[in-house]
Amino acid sequence: MSAENEPQAPAPAPAPVPAPASAVSGPVGESIAATGTTASSDGTSPAQSGTTTPSTLAKSKNQEKNDAKRKAKMEKFLKKQGAMKPSGSSDSDAKKEKKSKEKDTKSTPKPKAAFVVTTPVGEKKDMIQPMAASYDPVAVESSWYEWWEKQKFFEPKTGSNGEISDKGKFVVTAPPPNVTGKLHIGHALFIAVQDTLVRWNRMRGLTTLFVPGTDHAGISTQSVVEKQIWKHEQKTRHDYGREALVNRIWDWKKEYGATILHQMRRLGTSFDWSRERFTLDELLTRATRETFVRLFDDGIIYRSNRLVNWCHHLNTSLSNLEVDQKNLPGRTLMNVPGYPAEEKFEFGVLVHFAYEVEDTNERIVVATTRIETMVGDTAIAVHPDDKRYKHLHGKFVRHPFVDRRIPIVTDAMAVDMEFGTGAVKITPAHDFNDWEVGKRQNLEFINILNEDGTYNKNAGPYCGMLRFHVRRKIVSDLKDKGLYVDTTDNPMQVPVCKSTGDVIEPLMKPQWWVKCEVLAKPAIQAVRNGDLQITPPESERDWFHWLENIKDWCISRQLWWGHRIPAYFVRIVGQCNDPSDSAYWVAGRDLDEATKRAKDKFPGVEFELEQDPDVLDTWFSSGLWPFAVMGWPNNTDDFKKYYPTSLLETGWDIIFFWVARMVMLGIYLTGKSPFAKVFCHAMIRDAHGRKMSKSIGNVIDPIDVVTGISLEGLHAKLAYGNLSPNEVKKAKEGQSKDFPAGIPECGADALRFALGAYPIANRDINLDIMRVDGYRKFCNKLWNATRFALIKLGDNFVPSAEAALTGRESLAERWILHRLNIAVSNTNAALGSINTMAATTAIHGFWLYDLCDVYIEYIKPITAPDADPDARCSAQQTLYTCLDQGLRLLHPLMPFVTEELWQRLPRRKSEAAPSICIAAYPEPRADYEDSRAEADFELAMSIAKAGRSLTADYNILSRSTFYISTSSDSSYGLVSAQVDGISTLIKGCENITALKPSEAVPAGCAVFPINDEVSMHLLVRGSVDIDHEIGKIESKISKTLKLKSGLEAKTNAANYAQIVPEEVRNANASKLNNYDTEIEALQRAIKTFLTLKGDN
Repeated sequence: MSAENEPQAPAPAPAPVPAPASAVSGPVGESIAATGTTASSDGTSPAQSGTTTPSTLAKSKNQEKNDAKRKAKMEKFLKKQGAMKPSGSSDSDAKKEKKSKEKDTKSTPKPKAAFVVTTPVGEKKDMIQPMAASYDPVAVESSWYEWWEKQKFFEPKTGSNGEISDKGKFVVTAPPPNVTGKLHIGHALFIAVQDTLVRWNRMRGLTTLFVPGTDHAGISTQSVVEKQIWKHEQKTRHDYGREALVNRIWDWKKEYGATILHQMRRLGTSFDWSRERFTLDELLTRATRETFVRLFDDGIIYRSNRLVNWCHHLNTSLSNLEVDQKNLPGRTLMNVPGYPAEEKFEFGVLVHFAYEVEDTNERIVVATTRIETMVGDTAIAVHPDDKRYKHLHGKFVRHPFVDRRIPIVTDAMAVDMEFGTGAVKITPAHDFNDWEVGKRQNLEFINILNEDGTYNKNAGPYCGMLRFHVRRKIVSDLKDKGLYVDTTDNPMQVPVCKSTGDVIEPLMKPQWWVKCEVLAKPAIQAVRNGDLQITPPESERDWFHWLENIKDWCISRQLWWGHRIPAYFVRIVGQCNDPSDSAYWVAGRDLDEATKRAKDKFPGVEFELEQDPDVLDTWFSSGLWPFAVMGWPNNTDDFKKYYPTSLLETGWDIIFFWVARMVMLGIYLTGKSPFAKVFCHAMIRDAHGRKMSKSIGNVIDPIDVVTGISLEGLHAKLAYGNLSPNEVKKAKEGQSKDFPAGIPECGADALRFALGAYPIANRDINLDIMRVDGYRKFCNKLWNATRFALIKLGDNFVPSAEAALTGRESLAERWILHRLNIAVSNTNAALGSINTMAATTAIHGFWLYDLCDVYIEYIKPITAPDADPDARCSAQQTLYTCLDQGLRLLHPLMPFVTEELWQRLPRRKSEAAPSICIAAYPEPRADYEDSRAEADFELAMSIAKAGRSLTADYNILSRSTFYISTSSDSSYGLVSAQVDGISTLIKGCENITALKPSEAVPAGCAVFPINDEVSMHLLVRGSVDIDHEIGKIESKISKTLKLKSGLEAKTNAANYAQIVPEEVRNANASKLNNYDTEIEALQRAIKTFLTLKGDN
């Protein structure tokens, strides 16, 4: 989605993502003259009486600053030279150096004093103390959250009988972050977006519920804890035992779960903490067991010996989400966990070798990227139409290392005749594609791998060897037998475990599976018929593609941390029952129920029940999240009132693994889609576009952005992870490059606003932390604006009971209220479509470009002590309305600073809300709509803009005198009433006079036409040393002519066209043209000055 741009005045319309405050003018109270440009609205240059003046006549402020910087660098260089030659230094040099040192000492910022919280926890902050001189995020963001929580502002507000608000409800069950560690910046994005929407709807009067929680994250959490145990104690989970390890992981959960909850609070997330959930708590455990038993009883969960993603290092199966595909460009040597660090193995190659055809002298050549699996080959497949192999159909090859005849089969689906030799080795028990071939061809499935990565007895001479040692040995043995052909580079993907980096092997294991096709059809239909909306469109397309091609889901995990599978093997006494046979399994919500079911299934038989030691895939219990947190399977009040929920906002990368499963299970178990809308946000990458990774040091803790952290602090954090010494070194190098000065203190508000200001509907966001720092400056702008406005309002100011117009508002007031109305309308529309970027653009533009840069400056004369009391009162009331509504408008995005500033405003008699977070959100007002006022005020700002351009062009930056010429009584009436306000928008303006149509413009003025009736004139004669300016221009002309002459000499040289490349000739021709243009402009400038001087 792109942002909705709206015209902003006097500055240009903001870019799709608003610029940080550091890019705009200074704090309130300082004139904004420096923000002017030198071009008129139609792109033409300003003009003076009878001619045109280019902007090159005088230095701009930026040029002066650059010159000053260059001068300072030169002085520094000369001082170093002087230090090398002490005999040549003079007293004056010493004095200058002393003054310079004194200046440097004064300019060195003093360290900020540590803020001390004096507000008792849960109490409201004392606003009686004067406002600080500048914004301090630590001070501003302290104490408010504890007060909000104690006041229960975040709990859903219902009627006296518990009924939902007549405005509706807005319910979000937040995606539960894993308790594997702290939140990262990606979590901060979903917090910023979801909490913005929740706060917005709460302020709009809807009954809102925002449910927090965390996920036990079976594989990730157990892996992290096991690594910690090995790192500090050199023990494995088997040394601990199941119960002890699980207790150790619970300790980890308590520590990091608490850290995560603190991070959420620190970011201002308005959760209803009374409903906090954890996926292993009693409520979720009951729902998980209920779901398994129901699906088991319905035949949707079944047991089967099939291929799974197997991690030998963790000794468990994995979901696709837990597997990364590592891209290799070709031959690559890699380390593999479980092998010595110095031992590397070859990947990214195709090994070609030959099988000998039985009873012939022929050989058939095949190729594989996993040569070690050839011990498990049970077929060679060729295309049925491939003439090269038609005579071999139905024949066999002999395996060179095990006693096995391997059939040559035909399979049009598995073989591409044009690829390689057109013959493919088939290993059904160790390759997902070959599994399908094996099913079609009724092949033998031979498992050659043990769970620990060694080969079993089916591997013949390789039994007991580690798989990648077998890889090397088989190549050597093939060479000995003369069957090795060659090895070639092969760009490919290698599947690796996200948690351990181990290379994944497809392995046959009896596991529990979910039939997904029956669940997927209603989920597809829900989107097609509009019951569920998925945005952006790319995610909807992904939804259909995945669900329409869905495969069954393996839900068994060979772990100890998680929901133990509520399935029980019935071991009949005296029989040797096969655990892979589902006929001997029962499911039960508890042991008593399982026992009863076993007795019913095997009446009169003595048996023993053995619960499956495996746990369920984390996504199984997470798939129940939206309704289980409401109390399902019980028909609780929460379930009846708040289910289905309103929105799921999550990353696009888990739409299959989590979102689809929630919808499938939600519809099957409750009859309803668990949410009305799914919004898939972007994935956050670093400023260079790289994926966040601990090993390269670019994973960012959002609290480090909030509070700031030194580079040394970032380095120190790496010691607490599970990175290897080499990874720590690499991460430190990355941190030093990206954050040489650490991360500046930005505050939660700036972070939230910055994340919202990105195009969140895109696939990726490249996050620049310095951009967040820019929005900290925006917070400072808000602070200064409110502080200055409160001074203008005065201690005795009392806001009117209502915000209605009185009819006595000035043009500036009607304009700013119209601009407020536009911002309100655009912000509500943006948040309604989850376009936070457009919302930030609208709010940022109103505060900076309309309220701070224009209105507050414009009303300075009106609010002066000697101004007309009625006019001053009206301007103050309008200023109050803008502050009050502007802070409310911003609150969902920046909750802390808006609360702090809003609490300092006086209250209308009609305002009963104790906090801005439950105050009414602004809505567009018909009485504020005033397009005529906008057009008239735009004229006044265009005049001010012209004035700033003229002063910059003629370098008259102080005590400037202006005349505004008009050609009609109406334009004169409009302009003359705005003269005082216009003068505040031009820095250095001493006097402005509006001229009636009959009055002439004084001689010696430069002119800037505004429209066909109004022009702005700057008195130049007497304010500028014209002869000196002409001399400077003549010097520039001389230098330019010299440059032109030198380049012409080169271009006129013999053989120039033959020797010099075309691109260089074109560049030189362009330079010569630019020289001519510059000389013409400078000559016109001289003519302009002569005209102003009065010479011919």
